[in-house]
Amino acid sequence: MTTAIANDRLQRRFDKWDADANGVLEREDFHEEAAKIAHAFGKSPDSREVQALRDAFDGLFDYLAREAGVGPVGAVTREQFLQVTGDLIFRAGEASFNRVLGPVVKGIIGICDKNADGQINAEEFQAWLAGVGVNRAEAKEAFQQVDTNGDGELSLEELLAAVREYHFGRLDVELLG
Repeated sequence: MTTAIANDRLQRRFDKWDADANGVLEREDFHEEAAKIAHAFGKSPDSREVQALRDAFDGLFDYLAREAGVGPVGAVTREQFLQVTGDLIFRAGEASFNRVLGPVVKGIIGICDKNADGQINAEEFQAWLAGVGVNRAEAKEAFQQVDTNGDGELSLEELLAAVREYHFGRLDVELLG
């Protein structure tokens, strides 16, 4: 994968997460993302599942802010975001990536896992991707790509691997909006 592809994908992620389009990422931008996902699933903002997702996004923001050196109430610029996320994805290794993004993916699983089995089936996955702006036809095709073991269910590990593969340019399924 070229650096240009990785940079483009990270820039698009920044733009999607910059909810108020003010050119920086703030904690409230991540709260907006959690609220958008919750709304897509018809979940109350006060529900346990939505609070867990919001907490996970807070943890992601805390990581970004700490690594960017702006502190917990600061704002992360586009350049800082590109540097921090690039380091996380391409230099820090799989374990670090999973530690930082795992809670967010697990939080989304908690919201869309209707049968509470800790995994995502095809219907739940389509609803997940619809929640982050992907149409159902694309989501159906994407499920087949992400379900690497072919069991008809997506585990946390498969979903985290899919997020990594997306950023490495080996998969075109964008799970985090």
